[in-house]
Order: sequence, then C-alpha cells, then structure tokens
Amino acid sequence: MSKNLYFISLKTDFKNSTIGEIIIRLFSKFLRIFSFSLNLFRVLRHADITFYKIRRFKKKIIFLFFKYKKILCSFFLIYFLTNYSIFVLGLEKNEISAKSAIIICADSNDIIWEKNAHEPRPMASTTKIMTALLAIEESESHGNRNIEITKEMIHVEGTSMGLCEGDIVNFDALAAGMLLSSGNDAANAAAILVSGTKEKFIECMNERAKQLGLENTSFKTPSGLDQTGHYSTAFDMATLGAYAMENKKFAEIVSQKYKKIEFINPEKNIKLKNHNKLLKLYEYCIGIKTGFTKKSGRCLVSCAEKDGVRLIAVTLKASNDWDDHKKLYNFGFSQITNRVFDESNFEIELPVIKGEKEYLKAIGTTKFHCNFKLESKSKIQRILDIPKTINAPIRKGDLIGDVNYFLGKKKIGKNAITASEDINEKKRKNIFRKIIDLFKNIFNFLARCVSYIIQIFKFS
Repeated sequence: MSKNLYFISLKTDFKNSTIGEIIIRLFSKFLRIFSFSLNLFRVLRHADITFYKIRRFKKKIIFLFFKYKKILCSFFLIYFLTNYSIFVLGLEKNEISAKSAIIICADSNDIIWEKNAHEPRPMASTTKIMTALLAIEESESHGNRNIEITKEMIHVEGTSMGLCEGDIVNFDALAAGMLLSSGNDAANAAAILVSGTKEKFIECMNERAKQLGLENTSFKTPSGLDQTGHYSTAFDMATLGAYAMENKKFAEIVSQKYKKIEFINPEKNIKLKNHNKLLKLYEYCIGIKTGFTKKSGRCLVSCAEKDGVRLIAVTLKASNDWDDHKKLYNFGFSQITNRVFDESNFEIELPVIKGEKEYLKAIGTTKFHCNFKLESKSKIQRILDIPKTINAPIRKGDLIGDVNYFLGKKKIGKNAITASEDINEKKRKNIFRKIIDLFKNIFNFLARCVSYIIQIFKFS
C-alpha cells in the first residue's frame, strides 16, 4: 500500500526551516562540495601532475562510483534520513490495532490523526480520570481530610487498592489508588465521600462532562465497570485527558511509576504500582490511565511531552495499545508547529467618559505560546474584546479588554489589553461655583464686545 509523505522540521542546522529554505541549503552544500572538488584538481595540477594522470584519476573515481553506486547510495540515504529526518511515513489506519483512536494537541485540542474517534464505546477504567479529578478538586477545595472506609464503599468487584472496612485514609490516597492501581474500591469510596451517594456523584460526573463539551459521553459508574449506557468516544476521552492534566496534583500522581500511600489506621505504608507501562516504554510519556473489561477491551489514555509540545493519545478496544501509542506519538510530534501570539505592539485609543483626558491609549502587554497542527495555522481566528468607551478614573495597568484566539470553537488563549496611563475623573463643580463661572463667562464676553466696539470707533 502506498504511503503519504509528510514534511517535518530538520535537526541540527536545518531546524525549523521551511521546505524552500532546506532545498536552498542542500543546493548550497552541493555547490560547496563541487567547488572543493575543482580546487582539489587545481592543486594537483600545480603539483606538476600531468593532465593525463588527472584524467586517469577522474576516470578511476567515476568507475568506482558506478561499480559501488548501490552501496554508496544506501549509505548516503541512511545517513541523510538518520541525521536530518526530512520525511516520515504517513500513518495508515490499519497500522493501529485499536477500533477507535485519536491523537490531539493538548493546547488547542487540534486533531492530528484519528480513527473512528467519534464512535461511542465503553471506556472501562479510563472512567476514573473523571472520578479522580473530581476527588482531587474536592480535596483542594475542602482540604485533604481523613476518611473512614465503610462496607458500602468497598462493596464492588474488580481491581482493588486493598481497602478494608474501618481503614482511615485521605482523599489523595484514594486518588492515587484509582489512578495507579485502578482501584474500584477507591473510586466507590471517593464517589460516596464527595456526593453522599454514587448516584449523585454520577450526576456530577455527567454535569462536568457537559461543561467540558463531551457530547458523546455518558457515565453510569464511577469505576468504569461495564453497564448499559456507560460510554464515551476517543475524542471525548482525549479532551477529558487534556483537561485533567492541567491539574498539577493529578498530573503529579499519574506521572509516577510507583507511589507510597500512607494509611492513618491501621498505621502502615503501601506501595502502589502504576499499571501504565507506557511510562517505561516511551521516554516522553508523562501519564495517564489504563482500562480493561471484557466488553471494552484494552483502553488507554496517555499523555506525552517533547520540546514543550504536549500531546494526548487515546485508544479504545486495542489489541496492542502500547505500540499503538508509540506510533501515534512518533507521527504526532512530526505534525506539530509552535506559534507565539504576541500583542506587545498593539495600541488603540478609546474615548473616556468623565475623565480629565478625552482619550485613553490602551496597549497589549502579554504573549503566549501555543502548539497546533501545521495546516491549522491559517484557521486561527483573532477576536478583539474591548469596550467602545471607558469610564474614569483609570489607573495604569488596569485591564481594559482581551485579544482572544480561537481554533474552531476551542479558545486556545488570550492576551491582555491594559491602560498605558492614569486618567483621573473630572472634578464636579458645586452650584455656587457654577454660578460664579457663569457670571465670569458673561463678564468676559461683555469685555470682548466693548473692546471690539472701541476698536471700531478708533479706526473709523
């Protein structure tokens, strides 16, 4: 099967060059080699070597080249591709074992490659990404409090972190038990502790899914065990994974291959092993969660970061998920570009209401970086969100508005527009001051009239 070729940035001195620049540089290198060869022959001539011998030398070189041309070309090709990596092969859908798969840029949610990414499927224990995230947010809002485990909390089948009735642990321990050991007992316990019942917690999960725009996701269990109506898509899980990795505590937990958990009662420490083997198999992997049931098959949501670029990959019902993710990342990193959105040169004048000055100069003061697919560069929209007028008083540095950037419906970032100076409010005059000013204006008017009349009589 024929494969497409995709251009990527060169290493070493060709890094971040365009294809035109690369062609020019390669041609320049060829000219330098050719020039060197000519100079070599000139040196040989000046060394009193006869023209006949030079011709024989040339013929011998040409003869050797054609004799070993296949070997020489093979070595050249291997060296060239190894050192410069101009082209990578396109990723065909049949190369990925998963029924559904996707890789996106975490910054922009830009889809780099997908296979049945919007097809609903059961997602097994990758469900615990949402469960753990809500538990961590509860811990951050109300403290990492200690919890006594009840019989109801651990009444669940499947994988376990080893909780027993009467154990006392904290929220962070439950989050680690869910994300590393994929403990269904930890997921159940967290659900009951956060919302009172599993049913109410599932409502919270679905509410958060709506807020994140997960249009094809429905949660029915906090653990991910097979149940009718419990499903998601590769795209939705990638969106959820990118969002979850923005939480520092969540990202810290899923990045660890092993983690020690402290039990308050009984007083002991246990060592949890992360089920995500991609942390060992792929050097740039930094998380996040595995899953498996008979119905869902092998599921994996992962995150990798390289040279400041963060990608999220998802496979659902895969027979070889580790290799799938490595292929997705090798392809994905070749297709991403980085752009700086800088508004430091932006200026605009805005009318000021009730100010000592009539206009305020507002300026851009920030910039940010974003990664997205190469062909998405032209699809980015820049939208100015600034009021038509502004009320005094104004202080230098006050936020006036924003410049927002969108890739499709996804907001990828913004830059602040601030005041460049102080503008005080006009002082209000009391009624007596207004009367005095009125008489003063009348007197000045009459004085100008009298002066004008006197001048007329003087020149008449």
